[in-house]
Amino acid sequence: MILTFFSSHGWQSWDIEHRPLIPEGMPVLVDDDLLFEDGPAAPRPAAVVNRWSRELPASGAPAPSSWENYARVLKAWMEFLAEHGVGLFDSRERLKAGLSRYAEHRAAGPAEARFAATTWGQHVSILSLFYRWAMAEDYAPAEPFTYRSARALFAGTGREVRVNLAVRRTPKPHVTIKYLEPDFTELFRKGLRGLAPDGSQDTGFHGRELARNAAIGDLALATGLRLREFTHLLPWEIPALPPAPTTAPIPFPVPAGITKGKKFRTTWISYEALAAVRDYLELDRAATAQGSPWRPPRRWGDPLLVTDPDARAGGSTASGAPGSR
Repeated sequence: MILTFFSSHGWQSWDIEHRPLIPEGMPVLVDDDLLFEDGPAAPRPAAVVNRWSRELPASGAPAPSSWENYARVLKAWMEFLAEHGVGLFDSRERLKAGLSRYAEHRAAGPAEARFAATTWGQHVSILSLFYRWAMAEDYAPAEPFTYRSARALFAGTGREVRVNLAVRRTPKPHVTIKYLEPDFTELFRKGLRGLAPDGSQDTGFHGRELARNAAIGDLALATGLRLREFTHLLPWEIPALPPAPTTAPIPFPVPAGITKGKKFRTTWISYEALAAVRDYLELDRAATAQGSPWRPPRRWGDPLLVTDPDARAGGSTASGAPGSR
């Protein structure tokens, strides 16, 4: 089975009247023979999964990273079932047998195939969402999961919930925030600066842009930004440096356009880390980027040229209208 990602680039040449409604970057599953149906009104399971994927943005999963994760879970499940002669929409008896074998495979199979309890729970949750949707849409006659009723208590209010029995039990963590070990963090910071573990110059280091590496590494450690947030952060979105050094954390707004779920949030950064980033932006980066002729590859399409950008928006040279992320 092939997993690819949709792009509408060049859709005008596809002999269709309107631009497709499929979101950019939407994962698409394709059988190895490149067919989506076995005949009129007979879509293959991969085509059904693709329809479910296209509805995810309107079903509580707006982040492209979630679409890919959901698609990979279904792909792995479908490939495992196919190896054992079980269909994605088989009978409940055969699906339950397939789930039992799959659970054993992910818990005690080859080391590279094993899942931690939390990862397994995520896969079960995604598969459960898919089968409930497929049954409601009359694609699946049954699902492989069994549930029991439980009562959940939150903020003094109780409600009945369904508990999936396929989920492995995990101990409750005593904290919800994870930190890197201090010795590893310090080793990481020295490595970005081209230093050896003892703090001396690493003669075997052949990297470049040490000021950038050090400043951005400290930014990531100080703010705790997610990978997507960190990757797409723009220089104009870095907060201004306070007029005087302070020991209090400095608010660091994270734009809604790059956060998980498109929800604006605020994290924090230390004065020292922010000062290093501001120094890099105003000195090293300015010297490197000023007058640079770089442009995106042609295969990406026409570039969007933005003028007068700031932390909130910018203007497009194509239309002159203000634009934002």
